[in-house]
Amino acid sequence: MATRADRPGIILAATAIVTGVLGLILAGGGAWLASLGGSFYYVLCGLALLVTAGLLWKRRVEAWWLYAGLVFVTLIWAVAEAGFDFWTLAPRGDVILPLGLWLLLPFVTKDIGSRAAAARLPLAAGIVVGLAVFGFALTQDPQDLAGNLPQVSGPVTPGDATEVANADWGAYGRTQFGDRYSPLSQITPANVKNLKVAWVFRTHDLKGPEDPGELTDEVTPIKIRDTVYLCSPHQILFALDAATGKQRWKFDPKISFNPTFQHMTCRGVSYAATPVDSVAVGSSVEAAPDGAPPVTDNCSERIFLPTNDGRLFAIDAGNGERCRAFGQDGVVDLTEGMPMREPGFYEPTSPPVVTGKVVIISGAVTDNYSTHEPSGVTRAYDLRNGHLVWAFDPGNPNPNEMPSATHQFAANSPNSWITSSYDSKLNLIYIPTGVATPDIWGGHRTPDQERYASGILALNADTGEKVWFYQTVHHDLWDMDIPAQPSLVDIHHADGSVVPALYAPAKTGNIFVLDRRTGQLIVPAPETAVPQGAAPGDHVAATQPFSELTFRPKKNLTDADMWGATMVDQMICRIMFKSMRYDGPFTPPSLQGTLVFPGNLGMFEWGGLAVDPVRQVAFANPIAIPFVSKLIPRGPANPPQPGPSGGPSGSESGVQPQYGTPYGVDLHPFLSPFGVPCKQPGWGYVAGIDLKTNKITWMHRNGTTRDSSPLPFGFKVGIPSLGGPITTAGGVAFLTSTADYYIRAYDVTSGRQLWEDRLPAGGQSTPMTYEEGGRQYVLTVDGGHGSFGTKLGDYVVAYALPDQNAAH
Repeated sequence: MATRADRPGIILAATAIVTGVLGLILAGGGAWLASLGGSFYYVLCGLALLVTAGLLWKRRVEAWWLYAGLVFVTLIWAVAEAGFDFWTLAPRGDVILPLGLWLLLPFVTKDIGSRAAAARLPLAAGIVVGLAVFGFALTQDPQDLAGNLPQVSGPVTPGDATEVANADWGAYGRTQFGDRYSPLSQITPANVKNLKVAWVFRTHDLKGPEDPGELTDEVTPIKIRDTVYLCSPHQILFALDAATGKQRWKFDPKISFNPTFQHMTCRGVSYAATPVDSVAVGSSVEAAPDGAPPVTDNCSERIFLPTNDGRLFAIDAGNGERCRAFGQDGVVDLTEGMPMREPGFYEPTSPPVVTGKVVIISGAVTDNYSTHEPSGVTRAYDLRNGHLVWAFDPGNPNPNEMPSATHQFAANSPNSWITSSYDSKLNLIYIPTGVATPDIWGGHRTPDQERYASGILALNADTGEKVWFYQTVHHDLWDMDIPAQPSLVDIHHADGSVVPALYAPAKTGNIFVLDRRTGQLIVPAPETAVPQGAAPGDHVAATQPFSELTFRPKKNLTDADMWGATMVDQMICRIMFKSMRYDGPFTPPSLQGTLVFPGNLGMFEWGGLAVDPVRQVAFANPIAIPFVSKLIPRGPANPPQPGPSGGPSGSESGVQPQYGTPYGVDLHPFLSPFGVPCKQPGWGYVAGIDLKTNKITWMHRNGTTRDSSPLPFGFKVGIPSLGGPITTAGGVAFLTSTADYYIRAYDVTSGRQLWEDRLPAGGQSTPMTYEEGGRQYVLTVDGGHGSFGTKLGDYVVAYALPDQNAAH
């Protein structure tokens, strides 16, 4: 029988109990993981900890020797799996090494008396080696790619150089080429550190009780001469003095909305100049009632404002009044001709394209609710009077068929939810397309619905007739549409030839590079076999195009790529990973649950690329977050049709019903029990692309854990971003959009971060820059993002150099 003298003291007993509990968790979880074909380390580690706990309880010196051996084995295993990347090593040692340090403390070892020194020696050696390994890893970043983009080589004139005055930002992407490039050069890598807040404007448009979870402030303002125009989440339009931020006027469309809307956002507005003498409506619209004279207005310059309840307003750019001759009293009802007109199912969230004749608008439809949704039709309206000029309805056998008393637009046509690009010389509009909803099931789709889905569609801007189409995903079951405005750039070659190119960043991480005249590939994208085995009733395309210009993962994920805040939740992430289906990109959705990587957010989202057409380079901010997609069979808790009070969820994640198909779907990011991504970091980067060689020249992790960790530490692991970058002739790029609340400036040549400033709320938007009164301003809208989880706000913040630095 053990005597009192044989029993451990309180501290050693507590240590033994904690070690034993940890051992039980790791042994049990490790056995589960090993049974799934995963690493055997955890079960062996758990058993070693259980034995160590028993020896500690008995005050046996062998406990320290055994634990020293466990430390050395753990280090060998960790480096073999993770290399010398500190953040991937961290969860493999963040329990073992601290527990080892604890076991070295004198008040822990006092129970073993004179044997303590000998017991501590091997463990101390292991801890020293471990600290050296982790210390060395802190100096390394195996994910970093260093390099320098080329400087300007010879005179290059951008193809859109005459579209917008140098001092202005005239469209969503500055020009309708979507390059997000400004020719301003006052701010340089040498002086950007001197940027200070020049003015702040508050919209006072904040989240209310009837708003959906997906309330976001994603707007990129535009600037025409001395006025900045922007919209807030409830589509309130503001005109601000560009030099001071003082409000000149605002227009409130008073939209109707409720919590079932999937989106509540406005990414921007569009500007058009129309001669006054051409605005009189006369006989070009419906006659005024009761013989009243035709409606006229004096809107020689107008702002086009789309609203989430399905309307398009034309507003006088000078005074904020409606352009009464446009549509009905300044507004066009975009639900006209739709197969269903309930508010919230059709939401134009992005600014339209404006040509010299028409305003062209597309819109989002509710994702994953049902097979009966509004059409994803793209329509062109006369700039002056709002008369419908043409339509392209991708799901209709005759996509140019106009609505009539006997014809509505096709239900559930593939939609286009982000801004298109426009080449005025070719008179072509380039439309990024999505899929016929629901996104995660395709067994119901018709050949017409598949024909123009998930690709780039080039139309004649005057007639809406198709010129070419390139499909980037066949039979898309993953919501891998083209999420961003394509960037148009004329590539100048050494032989003097110029190729008008289109760069389309995709959610898959591929960047498709096409000749925008013909749709022919410039960078090869060979069709490659992909995983098969769709759920019953559906099918998977045999191949998918894989562009050779890509950020997609170089290898498939394994359980060694799983992560966590501790080794325990890392083990749980491994178990979850091994329990799902994953065979690489384009693994089909399944009842088992499929790991989708790149995830549904994509490696590229709506921010797109920033292209310097003079240097022929691009700045990108790819992300890497896996998602889980699990099909849910119909049953009592998942009926085939909505009930009397049924409606969309007001979110794009979580359980989605997909009414009209055999399955609902559960969509969510792949997170650990502690709410951190199960895939090891980095999760977000900045990168530079040489457009002449179409090679990635540099790539660096971007963003910190400052605002997504329970601890107020800013570890630069590389975090996700929602929004896009801009670049300037001064050689400086700007980006907000990360999950931490910063605006950052980068040297375009190397990607080196030059400056940052703390934002008052989440900056899930794309900034812009302009000149006013001889000063270059950088403007960011910081209102946060509901489903992204960043702080909401209502801020518009302008930065500029102090006057004495403006010219230096």
